[in-house]
Amino acid sequence: MSGRIRVVVAKPGLDGHDRGAKVVARALRDAGMEVIYTGLHQTPEQVVQTAIQEDADVVGLSVLSGAHMTLFARVIELLREKGAADVVVFGGGIIPDDDMPKLAELGVAKVFTPGATTQEIVDWVRGNVPAQ
Repeated sequence: MSGRIRVVVAKPGLDGHDRGAKVVARALRDAGMEVIYTGLHQTPEQVVQTAIQEDADVVGLSVLSGAHMTLFARVIELLREKGAADVVVFGGGIIPDDDMPKLAELGVAKVFTPGATTQEIVDWVRGNVPAQ
């Protein structure tokens, strides 16, 4: 399985809507990537632990609750603390335009908002995430 992009798709926080995350996970899997979906209500610590245990190349976070600034920042902080700063982090969900530059400064590589196609997400991951 070497050479395949390994993706952790996670739903951090209290948001209980995961249909979009499941659609993205399936699209990435169907595109030949190895995908680990963490399920609902994950803490940033759980997301990072999964990313490290699974030797992930990339973490995709889905946040619809409005807590994206806190949750994304904590995941990136923990990845750095654990020596996994090379893991690419992208996100999706209900993210205000004003927060996009702030998320980029934190280290979020890309944010997909409603209306993004699964093909756009697949193409972006392929183009921006090197397989190990």
